[in-house]
Amino acid sequence: MIPYNKKLVSNARTLRKNMTPEEKHLWYDFLKRLPFNVRRQHNIENYIVDFYIAEKKIVIEVDGRQHLLPEHK
Repeated sequence: MIPYNKKLVSNARTLRKNMTPEEKHLWYDFLKRLPFNVRRQHNIENYIVDFYIAEKKIVIEVDGRQHLLPEHK
């Protein structure tokens, strides 16, 4: 099991409920249909990754419009 920060669990839950348009597009049009368990907004150590496929040890990070906002640069 990969260690995780328990303090980030509620943040990850909130991010799952409020996915960006880019994350929604990738999730509903592709990742949701994969034959693997894909976890959304998964907590790994001190990070929350956008998508994680544990069986394959793959992390997927999506850069979207939120990175263009001044407070996120």
